[in-house]
Amino acid sequence: MGNWRSGWRLRAAHRRRPHPRRIPQESCCGFVSEIWRFGFRASRPRLSRNCHGIVVLASPGHAGIHGEAGLPRRLPHPQESFVIQSLKSSLVAFALALGLTSVAMASDVTGAGASFVYPAMSKWASDYKAATGKEVNYQSIGSGGGIAQIKAGTVDFGSSDKPLPPEELARSGLAQFPSVIGGVVPAFNLPGVAAGAMKLDPDVLADIFLGKITMWNDPRIAASNRGLPLPALKITVVHRSDGSGTSFNFTNYLSKVSPSWKAQVGEGTTVKWPTGIGGKGNEGVSAYIKQIRGSIGYVELAFAVQNRLAYPRLKNAAGNYVLPNDDSFAEAATSANWAGSKDFYLIVTNAPGANAWPITATNFILVRKDGKPGTRAAIDYFRWVYANGDAATTALGYVPLPDAVVRQVEAYWAQQKLR
Repeated sequence: MGNWRSGWRLRAAHRRRPHPRRIPQESCCGFVSEIWRFGFRASRPRLSRNCHGIVVLASPGHAGIHGEAGLPRRLPHPQESFVIQSLKSSLVAFALALGLTSVAMASDVTGAGASFVYPAMSKWASDYKAATGKEVNYQSIGSGGGIAQIKAGTVDFGSSDKPLPPEELARSGLAQFPSVIGGVVPAFNLPGVAAGAMKLDPDVLADIFLGKITMWNDPRIAASNRGLPLPALKITVVHRSDGSGTSFNFTNYLSKVSPSWKAQVGEGTTVKWPTGIGGKGNEGVSAYIKQIRGSIGYVELAFAVQNRLAYPRLKNAAGNYVLPNDDSFAEAATSANWAGSKDFYLIVTNAPGANAWPITATNFILVRKDGKPGTRAAIDYFRWVYANGDAATTALGYVPLPDAVVRQVEAYWAQQKLR
């Protein structure tokens, strides 16, 4: 009888064992917003397969992670090991939460948003800390995430490569100003074709991303590239999977140069892509391009250079094939009428100019106008960047704001009572 009762208790405990919990996709891509509670329910979290391409059935610190194609390993079921593993999981989760809280508390300025500007923001933050001792914590989560975070008031500044219209800024109690100018480039993985060797026309680029041109040796590509060895290789399109200002500028440009693109897809931080695979952030798109032969995507120039990705010369509005660099970005930026734009709401794609890069983009900073100390700290940071960050900005392939625009920004800060 005693043995029967003991076995019944073990079976009952096994039936009461909770199933693994799924962490929401939006939580597991940045800091995990949910702190696991102590007890059995804290054990064995599961990360979204769609977000990470992996499934975790083991508790933190336990071996058991497999790739997308693999099968997740199941843990043993004895009651004793379950209790021990639950306690380990709770302690690890609690330590992780304490660590993240310490990082946040140690930061003097917090920001989040565009991956487009992350290389510059990372360098500026490092130099700012060396010069002032103040820490800037910037999370590269995409323009859409940055807009959401600053609207929610969870960061001191947001960053977006898509400017918000004045009406939306007013509704949300936000101010907006430019930080730096850069360029979005089509980047590809084509064996034997170096950066700058290929020439692409705007309509050809649009039809590649529409899925109408599917091979690299297509006659329309070959027509502009006589003598260039184009392999009979399938084209794989790579686009962003997250809300992205880089996507906004790229699709805004395609909408200006291709009626078919404008009618079928349009522009936005997220669109319904006709073909291709999605990567998260400029980082994710760059990684896919490096891995997939025959792929083409779009990233900020700094990511193409850092990852040694090839990019084409692109025909601009003046009819010239130009390379992406600080000179072609600067020429495109000279067409911008910042003084005549309310809240700096301006888009500079497909700008006029003999040597203007056609997908030149501006990064914008968003701050709240409610007078919180974090806003003042963010303004102090960008004031320092304008005065001291030009060398780092240029070295990374961006274009610093002209002095006249910096003066306009500082006047805007005073007008909006941000400092």
